[in-house]
Amino acid sequence: MRTLLRRFFPLYCALAALVTFGYAIYDGYQIDGDAVAYMDLGDLLRAYHWAGIVNGYWHPMYPAFLALGHMISRATPATELRAYYFVNFGIFLLGMVAVVCFTDSIARLRETLNEWVDSHISESRCGAPDFLLDRTMLRYLGLALLVIASQRELSLGKIRPDALLQAFLLLAMAALLRHLATGLLRYAAVMGVALGCAYLTKSFAFVFAFVCILALAVFRWIWMKHKPARIIPAVLISFTCFAVVAGPYVAALSHQRHRFDFGDSGALNYAWYVGGTEKMHLQPYQTGQFGSSEVQLKHPEKELLRTPLVLSYAEMAYGTYPDWFDTTYWNEQIKPHFSLRQDLPRATRDSVLFVRYLFNHPEALLLLALLIVLGARPELRWKPRDPAANAFWLVPLLLGVSIWGIYAIVNTEERYVTVAYLSILLPLFAALRLPLPRSEAELQPAQSAAANLRFTASALVVLLALLATGESLRIVLEDRRDLPSGYPGGWTSPTMVHVAGGLESLGVKPGETVACIGPAACLNEPYWARLAGVRILTEIYDPETPVYSFLADLPNREQAIDIVRAQGAKVLVGDFGNYRVSDSDPAFRGWRQLGGTTFYALPLN
Repeated sequence: MRTLLRRFFPLYCALAALVTFGYAIYDGYQIDGDAVAYMDLGDLLRAYHWAGIVNGYWHPMYPAFLALGHMISRATPATELRAYYFVNFGIFLLGMVAVVCFTDSIARLRETLNEWVDSHISESRCGAPDFLLDRTMLRYLGLALLVIASQRELSLGKIRPDALLQAFLLLAMAALLRHLATGLLRYAAVMGVALGCAYLTKSFAFVFAFVCILALAVFRWIWMKHKPARIIPAVLISFTCFAVVAGPYVAALSHQRHRFDFGDSGALNYAWYVGGTEKMHLQPYQTGQFGSSEVQLKHPEKELLRTPLVLSYAEMAYGTYPDWFDTTYWNEQIKPHFSLRQDLPRATRDSVLFVRYLFNHPEALLLLALLIVLGARPELRWKPRDPAANAFWLVPLLLGVSIWGIYAIVNTEERYVTVAYLSILLPLFAALRLPLPRSEAELQPAQSAAANLRFTASALVVLLALLATGESLRIVLEDRRDLPSGYPGGWTSPTMVHVAGGLESLGVKPGETVACIGPAACLNEPYWARLAGVRILTEIYDPETPVYSFLADLPNREQAIDIVRAQGAKVLVGDFGNYRVSDSDPAFRGWRQLGGTTFYALPLN
């Protein structure tokens, strides 16, 4: 059975990859403002525009992948999303490799420490029951969880870096566990490089890199009882490799901001979500919206009119929607104040999100509970002075908890913490042992029961892996059936295509500037502007109400529109939702529907 499953594993990998490739073709359109910012950065990388790449909110590794996919496929504006979906598929394959490396490293450290335990305690321990899941079963389980994540929070249709960050973090933790198992310095170097790549993907990894280096030193010193002279070279090598990869970007960002800076996304999100600071279009006079943060805006968005709020983004030379291209530029000098009183409500919310995440990913938890009910015995001894403790699970589990904890301080989303879930759950499965016989008379029956339990566990793990892949196949086929007639893949949005075509019919040419109104047309879904090749440099800010109601009730509507016109915008674009307008409505005379969509444009210049 074990041999058969080991031989079947490459076929399962091919099956999982083939089914997931269907997502790259049929996964639906899911582009938002974050995605447009990453695509804009990819354009700057392809143009070697280094000054525009240094960004305090979005980091360059994922845009580099997008730029590479764009160049290889020779993409056009109409086909670039197809290239980016294929890039995400390539990242999924990298994630498969990372999961296998991680599970193999768990198994290797488990074996190494088990041998060390057996050599340091009585001979009776040498006959202790084996672990329930071997290396191959851990591989199946890890890939099953990765496939499930691709169905939910790490969809290939999302142009976001979370899957790439997860791959680099898993590779870093795998290298860390390999180093603990072998003591080889090359694995410490690999860990540093992987953490550097993770930092270039998201600034979160800067803090996590030091957590990993600390874990390396503490585990070797306390649990493995190594002397500092053996530990310090590994610490220095891992830190040096991390600094070599991450250092140039830190230096460039610090030079741009005239202070040490490794990224401001964490501080800004803390100010927004914990400190109560206004997230969008904060102005220096809005002291009531500063929250608990110290705010001395260095270059806020240019305010053209206060009521309604009309803003200009012409100061920034980059980005389809410059306000979200680098929000740290507009919000520079917002300094949050950390407060336990403010953190408690956020921690409560994130605890609820933690529980919700578990309920949204019940498969592996139910399998773990079932194996324990069937007789598997979790061995989680961890005390350093316990000679029988095989604490191989401790490092990855605590690293997973630290990932969850770092995000919980600021903001938790499912796509952020999948890597933490894998880092916690897979070591727990690896720690399951077969049951112990209670006496010599029960030795033979216990061995038979253990063999049956191992067979059952292997069958259940493979069944979970196959069911996860089967569910992906079902989703892919359903997406294929729902594909609009005449469209080559799920990446195409009929709405965005029609909006861009409608702007072209109004005489709007690529390279021109436009204005927007309402969250749908501005922040949430500005891909229409990218598809049309235009930049949004002026905005009439409508925070919540539908655009139709907002404009219809606006007493100085013509004044606001004249100000937008004076900025040189070719058209003003907004999403009117379910409302329909015509020239018979005096408030909306001149507005033109764009390609039969809910988007309308008012020609200005």
